[in-house]
Amino acid sequence: MSLSKQHELHERRFGRNVGVGLVLAALIVIVFGLTVVKVTRPEFTTPATQAVPE
Repeated sequence: MSLSKQHELHERRFGRNVGVGLVLAALIVIVFGLTVVKVTRPEFTTPATQAVPE
């Protein structure tokens, strides 16, 4: 039994899936980068350590 050639629809779907995967990976990298920048800034404080205004 031989393997048949993939249908053209599956090739297009694979290309679209790769594109969507790359976009999702880029969004994750952007969010992670923004988080790292925000946390490593010197004026960053967690809400538990901030002074309560009177």
